[in-house]
Amino acid sequence: MSTLHALAKAQAVAAGIAQPVATVRHLHLHARPLVVVPLALAGEANAPLGALVGAAPDDARLLVVPQPRNRDQRFAFAAELAGILLSYVDGHRAATEAVPVDRGRDVRHRYVDAPQLLVPNPAGITFLRLLGRSTRFRRPDGEHPVPPAVPLLGRWLTFFAERAEHPGSSALLAMTDALTLHWATGQSAVEDLHLPALLGWIDPPAGMTGAEAAARAEDPALHPPAGPATDPDFDNRRLAPAIEAYAAAEDDPEARAGAYATLEALLRDQLAPTWELMWRGVGLLRGLPPGARVEGRWAGDRDAFTAHAEHVDAGGGPQPRRDGAVAAAVRLHRLERALTSYAVQRAYDDPLVMAAHRLTGEAFVGEVTLADPGRVDDTGKRPVLRPRIQVVTTEPVLVPLGATLHSPVRPGQKARVVFLTPAADGKTEVVLELSGGMGRGLTAPAGSVPEVGERVCYTTLSDAFLPAGAFPAPEETPWTHGGPPTTAPDLDAGPAAEAWD
Repeated sequence: MSTLHALAKAQAVAAGIAQPVATVRHLHLHARPLVVVPLALAGEANAPLGALVGAAPDDARLLVVPQPRNRDQRFAFAAELAGILLSYVDGHRAATEAVPVDRGRDVRHRYVDAPQLLVPNPAGITFLRLLGRSTRFRRPDGEHPVPPAVPLLGRWLTFFAERAEHPGSSALLAMTDALTLHWATGQSAVEDLHLPALLGWIDPPAGMTGAEAAARAEDPALHPPAGPATDPDFDNRRLAPAIEAYAAAEDDPEARAGAYATLEALLRDQLAPTWELMWRGVGLLRGLPPGARVEGRWAGDRDAFTAHAEHVDAGGGPQPRRDGAVAAAVRLHRLERALTSYAVQRAYDDPLVMAAHRLTGEAFVGEVTLADPGRVDDTGKRPVLRPRIQVVTTEPVLVPLGATLHSPVRPGQKARVVFLTPAADGKTEVVLELSGGMGRGLTAPAGSVPEVGERVCYTTLSDAFLPAGAFPAPEETPWTHGGPPTTAPDLDAGPAAEAWD
């Protein structure tokens, strides 16, 4: 937690309401996200109990598993969920766009839109990930056949779960994570995982403070858990008798229908409050303008969606249970690069996020007092345009001479620190030599060089392209990491070890 975030949490306690820690929205929010609110049976490994699913506040569809320990009913639930999710996914494959590659010498095509899934909390992401793992290797024929859509559902759920691990991705979002990215509450990070309490701090009812609203949200009778876990008192007093009544009515169709209706009403009562909170959270997020670089990250999600859809259409196999040594190293490297880029982009998009870097000395803000936009450096083989500016700042400048800095306003331009001079009243004069972002001539275009009186921000954070690392081919895996793979993974081996068998 940064110093600025800790201060915001303290201010939330003092003010009685959550404090903003962002001025823009740092994630993409789809016009029609698919909201999934799952419930799982306590004491079982990811056994689905029910779910509310839909792409609009008034379009909630309730899925119920009356006997979660019954394998056939579990896969019937998966097939019903597949009917909703796969239809939603296919609805984003109607149109494509051409994307220039290889400096415009060629083009590739990607879908103009991509699906987005929203769940209440990180545990909901885990639920979908495990559900994908339990279904993507199933087969519609042979021993223990499943409905044909179930394996495809598993592959798409695995795709969304993997994108959720990618920093900056918006393909699968937990609402608690999305909200805490933009607001700081007066409670702990663990308490922020409880969606009713979190929204109580961010948007308390009239006449209540955030702390009072959060305390009220702790009552499971008023605010059931946001899932997938259920309240133990609800499990013992209401859910268990309803499941037992359904099982006992096996030979009586009328009694069985009544028991199912009772169970359906119980689950709807548990899920409906969270459903409403999810759309309330969507409304709060929509109230923030998107950051300038959000669309670029969403384009990455659309690229990934297009690639996976093409892989499935071409008959490619499901994602492996475990990555090989090389694949795991490549994935880790890709995630590390994405995390670095995401942190820089958030700071460039949001002055409030950049303020945290100013406190650590990674950035400073000042006013341009002198500027020489026409300065030319002729000491090399040919003259080059190298304007200089002087920035006066009251903030600590903790960078050495010769350091290269960058400006969020002019990301394609570099600024080399030439002089650092202490001035009166705790100020510092910083002389910067600029390069890049000014064309190829010896005259700087208007606006490419900061003018006298302009307030500027410079930082060590760079949004420049990060080159990919070099990794061996899978067949060249060193012996220290298991050596080359000897056989292809057996997709038929192992389903019996999964939790749903």
